[in-house]
Amino acid sequence: MKASPAISGKTMLDKLLSNLMKVLIENGGAQTGFILLNKTGEWVIEASGKVDSGNVTVLQSIPIEKHLPTSIIHYVTRTKETIVEKEAAQHGNFTHDPYIKLNSTKSILCAPLINQGQLSGIVYLENNLTTGAFTPDRLEIIQLLSGQAAIAMDNAQLYNNLEQKVTQRTQELAQALEELKTTQDELIQKEKMAALGQLIAGIAHEINTPLGAIRSSARTIAKFLDQTLEQLPALLKSLSTEDSAVFLALLQRSLQQQSTVSTKEERKLKRTLRRELENSDIADADIIAEKLVIMGITDEIASLMPLVQRPDSCQILDVAYKLSELKRGTATINTSTDRASKVVFALKTYSRYDQSGEKIRVKLTEGIETVLVLYHNQLKQGVEVIRNYAEIPPVSCYPDELNQVWTNLIHNALQAMDNRGTLTIDVTQENQQAKISITDSGCGIPEEIKGKIFNPFFTTKPTGEGSGLGLDIVKKIIDKHAGNLTVESQPGQTTFNVFLPMQS
Repeated sequence: MKASPAISGKTMLDKLLSNLMKVLIENGGAQTGFILLNKTGEWVIEASGKVDSGNVTVLQSIPIEKHLPTSIIHYVTRTKETIVEKEAAQHGNFTHDPYIKLNSTKSILCAPLINQGQLSGIVYLENNLTTGAFTPDRLEIIQLLSGQAAIAMDNAQLYNNLEQKVTQRTQELAQALEELKTTQDELIQKEKMAALGQLIAGIAHEINTPLGAIRSSARTIAKFLDQTLEQLPALLKSLSTEDSAVFLALLQRSLQQQSTVSTKEERKLKRTLRRELENSDIADADIIAEKLVIMGITDEIASLMPLVQRPDSCQILDVAYKLSELKRGTATINTSTDRASKVVFALKTYSRYDQSGEKIRVKLTEGIETVLVLYHNQLKQGVEVIRNYAEIPPVSCYPDELNQVWTNLIHNALQAMDNRGTLTIDVTQENQQAKISITDSGCGIPEEIKGKIFNPFFTTKPTGEGSGLGLDIVKKIIDKHAGNLTVESQPGQTTFNVFLPMQS
């Protein structure tokens, strides 16, 4: 009665073996005891104990050779019968066993643990102090316990195997989740590169335009510099002190002109200036008017009359025009260099892939502006961009992934408007969240498909123009940031709202 709950109450194999070994040694009258289990077709020692130490060693999977009489173990496994030897070294069928001869073994009890006709384990008890130590009473107790021990053993092994399978399955699931995360990261990166591929033509144009301006300005500077260096000394020598002052004043006014006018306005200014010059009986009024307008001189020409009235006025204005063009060419080069540098920086920032997996604090508007730079070629075709940026603190995030969010939302907005309309971007703070709203003036999202737009592979775009993964990736990235994504749409206005926690 005492031994029964100690055996049946254990489902962990190590604890069951330990309790069972102690119970069998205590109740069987043994000095030492062993419990054997079958591991992949081989019987091994999985529990061992001694009466004097009270300690039990479990789950060592020790081979039985040199530790037990193999002839007795093999007999029990074959016949499933209990063997009791009163003086094994002197009498019986196993006196020639090497283990028994070496240790002069006296009392031995070896009993099978059988459950539903199947051998679940073997108990081996030994006493070398007493002959006939395993009396009929003790044998009866062992036999009573063995049936319950066999059931408990099978249950414990079943539980242990199940636990191993659960652990293995858990590891497999963890590995699958890691592979899924890697696949998702790769998918995000591929989608980013696909979006970048669609932008390449526009980006190339954005870089080639300033490069062309730089080349043109450099050639003009080189050409005009050669010509003016030859003409300037003779020109200055031919001018009086008063005319030199007027020439320098003209040059200074031209260099200070910053505003540009359209071709239509330029023609209008040229006609007005020509009439004014003709009214003053100035020869070559049309040529002089054209030079002055190009130089940005369109009014207050009375002070220039001493020069324009000279017979060589066209040559003087030509030199002044070329000198002013040197300055404007330099300014064009600086502006174009800044423009190209900005596009290249935006491209580098967008295509970067941070593998550290660490969040960093950044200003959300910087990422949005990076994407707008890359879309500049599409935007300038007929899209008005309205920026409503409130001053909010930097947000802890994965900036590379958020750039993918802004890219997809802005790209979809432009497509919805067919690159004609108004794109409004609002950045505000609501409670402890940053709210980014991207609104387009397109046709809107029909109510019947609004619930499907975040489904993977769902797309309303023609074949070859969309994978249907853009908004699905956007939602996954926002979920990764513990944020939220909503959409509001009606004909003529669609708004995607991105909410991101301000605190990490």
